[in-house]
Formats: sequence, structure tokens, C-alpha cells
Amino acid sequence: MDDFSMNTEQNPVPIREQRLPTYKKIVKWMWRLTFLGIVGVVVLFVYLANQDLPTFEELENPKSNLASEVYASNGEVLGRYYYENRVPVTFEELSPYIEQALISTEDERYFRHSGIDFEGLVRVAFKTGLMRQKSAGGASTITQQLAKMLFTKKPGSGFERVVQKLKEWIIAIKLERSYTKQEIVAMYLNKFNFINGAFGIKAAAEIYFNKSQDSLSLEESATLVGMLKNPALFNPIRRPDTVRHRRMVVLKQMQKNDFIDQQEYDSLKTLPLDMSRFNRKTHADGLAPYFRMELRKELIKILAKDEHRKTDGSKYDIYKDGLKIYTTLDPVIQEHAEKAMIEHMSQQQKTFNKHWKGKDTWKWRDPTKEPEELQSIDRARKRVFKNAIRQTERYLSMRHKYLDEILTKIADEFEGFWLKDHEIERIIEEDKKKGLIARLVSTKMISSERAVKYRGIHKSPNFPALKENWETLQKKVNEVFNKETEMNVFAYNDKMEKDTVMTPSDSIKYHHNFLQFGSLAIDPITGHVKAWVGGINHKYFQYDHVTSERQVGSTFKPFIYATAIAQQGISPCQTVFDLPYTIHQGEGNFGLLEDWTPNNADGTYTGNPYTLFKALQWSKNTVSVFLMKQLGDTKEVRSLAKGMGINVDYRRANGTWKVPKQPSICLGSSDLTVMEMTGAYTTFANNGIYNKPIFITRIEDKNGNKIYEAIVEENRALNPNANFVMLEMLRKVLHQGTPGYSGVKSHLAGKTGTTNDYVDGWFMGLTPNLVVGTWVGGDDRWVRFRTLQYGIGGKMARPYFGKLLKRIENDPDADYDSSLTFFRPKGDIGIEIDCTVYSKDQRFPVGEDGEYEENEDFGGDRWGDEKDMIKQDSLSEDEDF
Repeated sequence: MDDFSMNTEQNPVPIREQRLPTYKKIVKWMWRLTFLGIVGVVVLFVYLANQDLPTFEELENPKSNLASEVYASNGEVLGRYYYENRVPVTFEELSPYIEQALISTEDERYFRHSGIDFEGLVRVAFKTGLMRQKSAGGASTITQQLAKMLFTKKPGSGFERVVQKLKEWIIAIKLERSYTKQEIVAMYLNKFNFINGAFGIKAAAEIYFNKSQDSLSLEESATLVGMLKNPALFNPIRRPDTVRHRRMVVLKQMQKNDFIDQQEYDSLKTLPLDMSRFNRKTHADGLAPYFRMELRKELIKILAKDEHRKTDGSKYDIYKDGLKIYTTLDPVIQEHAEKAMIEHMSQQQKTFNKHWKGKDTWKWRDPTKEPEELQSIDRARKRVFKNAIRQTERYLSMRHKYLDEILTKIADEFEGFWLKDHEIERIIEEDKKKGLIARLVSTKMISSERAVKYRGIHKSPNFPALKENWETLQKKVNEVFNKETEMNVFAYNDKMEKDTVMTPSDSIKYHHNFLQFGSLAIDPITGHVKAWVGGINHKYFQYDHVTSERQVGSTFKPFIYATAIAQQGISPCQTVFDLPYTIHQGEGNFGLLEDWTPNNADGTYTGNPYTLFKALQWSKNTVSVFLMKQLGDTKEVRSLAKGMGINVDYRRANGTWKVPKQPSICLGSSDLTVMEMTGAYTTFANNGIYNKPIFITRIEDKNGNKIYEAIVEENRALNPNANFVMLEMLRKVLHQGTPGYSGVKSHLAGKTGTTNDYVDGWFMGLTPNLVVGTWVGGDDRWVRFRTLQYGIGGKMARPYFGKLLKRIENDPDADYDSSLTFFRPKGDIGIEIDCTVYSKDQRFPVGEDGEYEENEDFGGDRWGDEKDMIKQDSLSEDEDF
């Protein structure tokens, strides 16, 4: 035994006494450190509490981008506007399966803690620290996770992560004081990003399972709750096996917490992961895409007004403020309208393609046209084709690659002046041959200030690089756009598209060869828009044809007739000879500088007397001129049109009137919209009273407070008697007074219209409780039928009206009454209407259905030849209406 061992055994007390001061120092420092640690934590919490933490107001109103919802007339959601497709739901609206799965998986002691789960913290600390387990489960509560999503950013360093965690604790405690447990659960599920465009639980249910969240099954609820841990990792579209395993974990947790029993767990865990109903949503999905896109423009106008702003004066944002927009659109009628459109337009396109077989609409030269007009058409084709290329994503991507850098340098040099493609072409053309810029200024195509910019850029040291890059871009565009590639294009089939191989250039011409469509259905009594179809397919053709202007042809003529009836008491039984009528220079208040004598199409006249009934039926140009001559001025016609909602006083950028103060308006030469024309025709169906079309009834904020409410605007445009006479003429124009037509039960009236060269086909159809205006034609003037047999409004547009009526008449869910009759004023009308219009020697050609067919008409300065119409119309296909 050594000396040290002997001393230890013989003198144990002195050694302990010797070490006692050291022990006391250690204990003392431990108390000091503990105290300082507590003080430090308190000081840190106090410090953090006074830093960039949310205020009480921010806690009460946490920022979140909420989608605005558009509601149909029956309360059905038509669509949404959003940056994030997020629509909040309350706790009471939540599926109980969602709540149970959430609590079981994410925070078992949720209803027993006050925002921080200290028991969970101890468990995690013990397992990760002492037990050294790599994964011991999370300790963040639902409230902390909500705090993290709402108010904290992703940390950088380890120290920042510690600080962030402490902030989350503080915010979680504040949230628990400001909200109930149920509200926090709802906020958390509404805020969470379930990826694939699904922001919040409501959108997630719709996108992944195509159903409302309160209709989710237990296993579907478990799938979505399982994504909360890591939506990218547990993405059911990309990692179905991983998600299925995660779903089993969620179900096991639900069993552990007694929400389901062992038998339910065993049956559910074996179910396959069904993602067959997954459907990523876009703004254009669903009913009435054209309507919703145009609605957006109107909403922005309304919300920009001072009286419809927030209390702080800022504008509402339809993409993030969670507004509720209530509209008049009837989803039942809208669905029928879209289906009737597809049925009608697929038939029209089939006829069109057959009509043009072996010919190219982009190259065909009309032998009836003068060389100057043909050259103008050729220039227009080149311009349209070039612009179409430059609007494609393929071109814009290439433009960005080759031009952005040099254009930025030029913009820096010339005070932010950013060149457009046609301006680059102008400057390069000036470089090749001087004089273009001066010519543009002299013809007022550009201002002198812009010319100075052009010349400055031409002399800039950056111009050579611009010219070189531009020429390189054009070569690359020519190469890419003429190389065949696989692509999807529009087609009339179940998917409304098809896979094919063609060059991008050919795809542009292919899509421009489709006839387009615009139609509006309005309740004439209320002015409520019931259906809006702005085109044949919004995915491929975004341009809305309800709000675009087209020449209206003979659909304008009833305004001339109605004015003559109202102002001069002219009877529809009055006869007018089919002879040329001249409005002379200086005659009346027309302000003509020379005599005006419009001709019929072939320059000949029958010389026969026509009643106004028959003249409107045959759209006789001569009779329209006669009535205008009798009126002595365009003022009363324009005044009536204005009273019926047409903005006659609008002046375009080039200084022309929308409805010119010229007698030629009696030929239907004005360019108007389907919206304007349909709204105007509701006057005839509503006893002479015009109600301004309404499609927004109310706008509310996210809390249900009213922001805007529509005000009915009505105007007595025609006296009841004159209106009834005009309505009778429109009834007999369509079907000679027969109460039904080709199986349609409704009482009807209407007017067709066709413009020069069969470019535009119109039909204005009226029933007592629905007025439908329809236009059909090509986006480009050369996309048209070449003959009367197919190119008239009675073929292009009228059949759609019959198809739509048949659909809604036979649908018990449609808010439509086919038994209603047009209003007739009491007593004597005061104008003779009971005349023998259809005597044996004045009958019209009989169609295949046994009804007398309506003659067609043309806008502009040309009108169809009567004999030609009879001959060719008898060769036409069955119109179905």
C-alpha cells in the first residue's frame, strides 16, 4: 500500500474539509448562473417582445392573400380571382375528420396548453440530448406553426433560429390570448400552402379531390393533414407511395387518440391513394370564363372610385382582399348557352372548312375586288400574322434573349425610352433609306418628340449592336417558327384540343381560321345578364366578342323603323316602292356635301310596292333610305339609339362618331358591340322601356360589409304603342306571327343581319323574358364565307338561338317560362297593323320545315339581290330554326 492510500484511509476528514470550499464555490456559481440564466431569458423575452413582433392590430388582422369569389345568381361559385387560391373557412365549417386528424398528428395536447407545449419540449430535449435520438418528434404546437407562417421569416444562422423560436413562443402566447382554440385551427388550415396551387384547406380539397372540404372522406382528410409536415416531400402527385405511408401514420395517430378503432384503421390503411380527380385550377377554369375576365375589368373600374375604396383611402385588390362579388349570371342558362354554342359552332366550322377545301384563306384573292383593295388585304394579312407571332411566348422568350440587354442600354441612354418592335423596324428602315421618320411626322403617325428619340437612337453608339441583334433575332424566329414541332391545338372534340405536329407559323394560321362567336342573354324586364359567351374556347382564344365592336348590318334597321313609327305614326301597312331614293346635297339636316343614292347589290330595282312589314322582312335598302329621307335628320334616330343604351356620342381616337351623323346609318354601317345591341333590343321586349344591362349586383368585403350595390337605370325609350307596332314587325319578320317555330314553344321575335362580303353574321332573338344577341364571324375580315348560301346571319347566327331555347325550355331547373307572351298596351294602338301583308302574290320562299323563310340583308352600301337570295337560300342546309 502506497503513502497516498495510507493517508487517505487514515485522514479522510481533513481531505473533505480541504475540498469543501471548492464545492461551495461550484454551488454558488451554479446558483448565480441559474439566476443569470433566468434573468437573461426574461431580459431576452422583454427585448424580443419590443422588437419587430406583430402589434395587437396585426394579430387581430393577420395579413393573408385571400381569393375573391364570384357568385352566380343562385349562390353557386363561378370562379375566383387570386394571387393565392385561398378562401377561408370557419372552424364550424371544417370537416370533423380534418380536425381530428390534425390534432392527433400535429398537436395531441393542443386543447391543454396555452400556445407552448412544455411537456413536449422536455420530451424532445430528453430524447435528443440524453437519449441522443436523431428524431424525437417535433415540439412546435399548432399555434407556434401558425405564428411562424404569419409573422416570422426563414432564419439564416443557428443563432437566428434560436431567436426565431423564441419569437414564435411569444407570438403563440399572444395568439392564444387573441383567438379561441377553434379560430386558431381554422386560421392555420386556411393559411397553409398545400402546393400545386392549393392555398388553404378549401382549395386543397377542391384541387386534390374535386370536392368541398366538408365532404372529404376520412382517408382523404388524412392525406391532406399528412401533407402539413412537409408538402413538397408528401406531394401526392409526385410521391404517391410516400404519401400513402404518411397517411397510414396519420390514421395510426387517430386510432391512438380514439378517433377511430382498430378495425377502421385496418380497413383504411390498405386503401389505394386515389388522385384521379386531381385538377389544378386556373382563373379560366369553370363556367363563363369570358364573362369572368370581362367582369374583372369592370370590378377594377368600380373599385377605383373614391366611394368604393377602403377606409384608409386605398383601393381594394380583387386578387388578395377576399371580396365577394355577386352577379346576375344564371349557371343553368350559361351552361346551356356554352353547350349550344359548341354544337352550333362545330357545325359552322365543319361547313366553313368544307367551303374552303382546296383554298387558303390567307392567300385567296377575291376576283370581285379592285387591285387597291386586294393590296390592302394582303398588307393586313402580313401585319396580322407578324403581330400574332410577336404575341407568342415562344417569340417573347427569344426577344428577351437577344434584345433585352441592348434595349436596357438604350433606355438608360434615352431617359427610360423602351423601344417596341415596330419602332426598331422604323429606325432600321430609316438607316437603310432616309426619309421614313420625316414621312411619319408629316402624316401625324408619330409626334415630333418621338421623331427626335428615333433620330437620337439612330445616331447612338448602341444602334449598330441593336441592328445586329435585331437581324439575328429575325433569322432565329424564321428558323424556329418554320420548324415542325409537337403541340396541342384547338379542336372540336371532347377535350376541345388535339395533339399534332406542325410549325408554329402554321399553328397561327390554323387558329386564325376558326370562326368566332359572341352572344349575350339578358332578362329584358330586369336588365340582368343571364348568359355570356365571348368566344369558342377561352384557353386558345382569349379575345371577348361580347364587348368588341363589329359592323351590325340590318340589325340596326329596326331603330330607323321605330323612329319613323314613333315620330311620324307611320303604319307598317304603308307601302313604299322599291325605287332609288336620293338624299340631296343640303337636304334636311343631313349636312351632305353631295347627293347620296345608295344602290341595291346589282343596281336594279323591282319597282314593286312593299309594305314596311315586307320591307323589313326583305331588308330593302331603298325603303330604309326612304324612311331616313322622310325623317329629314339623323338626330331622332341617334336619340332613340342613345335612349336604348347605345353610346352614340362616343368619339374614337380618329375623331369618328360611333354612330355617325350621316344618313348611311340606315344601312347598318355602324360598329357596335353585342352588349350594346342586345341591351337595346331588350327595349322592344319590355314595352319600350330600356333597362341598362346589369351583371354585378353587389360587392362585399371579406367580412360581409357592402362595398358596392348596383342601381337600376331605366329609361322610357319608346311609347308603348309605337313599341308594340315595332315588336309586331319583328315577330312577323321571324315567323309571320306563328307562336312556335321548329319545336320552340316560346313566343318569338327577331332580326338577322349580314354585312358586306359575309364578314359578320348577326341575329337578335327576343322572347318575353329573354333577349339573346348573337354575332358570328372571323377575327380577320378574310376569314369568312364567300357565298350567300352560307354567309348570311340566318345561317351563321340564327340557328344558335333555336338551339339555346330548346335546351332551356326542356330543362326544369332553368329559370325560364316559355308560356309568357309579349305585352300589348290596352285600348286602341292608334296605328294600323292589321293589314294583309302575306297575300298569295307576296308570299316568301318556303323552307324545308314548311315555314316561310326570312330574306337576308347586308350592311354597308351593298344589299343582297332578291332573286339570288331565293335561289341560293333554297339550296341551304336545314337551319334547325
